Amino acid sequence: MIRALLMSSSRKDSLGYLEHAHDQLGLLLGEQEEGAKPTRAVLIPYAAVSTSYEKYEELAKPAFEAHDVELTSIHRMDDPVQAVREAEVIAMAGGNTFALLSRLYEAGLVDEIRERVASGAAAYVGWSAGTNVATPSIRTTNDMPIVEPPSFRALRLVPFQMNPHFIPGKPVGHNGESREERLGEFADLNPTEEVLALYEGCALWVTGDQARIMGGREGLVFSHGADVRSIAPEETFALSSIRGAAL
Repeated sequence: MIRALLMSSSRKDSLGYLEHAHDQLGLLLGEQEEGAKPTRAVLIPYAAVSTSYEKYEELAKPAFEAHDVELTSIHRMDDPVQAVREAEVIAMAGGNTFALLSRLYEAGLVDEIRERVASGAAAYVGWSAGTNVATPSIRTTNDMPIVEPPSFRALRLVPFQMNPHFIPGKPVGHNGESREERLGEFADLNPTEEVLALYEGCALWVTGDQARIMGGREGLVFSHGADVRSIAPEETFALSSIRGAAL
């Protein structure tokens, strides 16, 4: 059974790195129904571009240590594939989504991560770019394509597209498309798929084929030929209720 926490952002308002997500992370890192509790997590910082992998590890460690989970970046490990195969928790940090997916393919980790998480052997937590790559593809990321991955096909841990860091409307003086307009364009060209947008500080908590929105604000679902619909926070819903790609 998949257990995944897909967060919109690493920060909220003026809070520190992952500070807003303490309770959200507690769902993933706390005691489980069968009594087991993870003690180690593997950080994948491949989305980093202007920040070092070491800095990402340093930033993320306290949030995991607060739940008595040791976090170690995969770049410190001799065999990344084996590290994923043995992982209790896989943590996918944010940054540039195109760089992240490209490096996951280079390291041979896309199928390895999917298999480990889909089998229920490891839990998954991602934020920002780490949430983008948990979906069928990275077509709804906000990032600039600074590199070209072998494919846009991603981990497919959930069956639908997501859009983290959702901000409605347009900044003053901005004459380009709003986020709503961009996601509407996706729906126009991909009428069989829907997109779940998450506000800053929110997350999607996935257990098996069910999910709910965390963080106190609703999730927004963009569809072809229909008004945007909302999913209330803390409301459990079936993943299949949002149209997506076959996994």
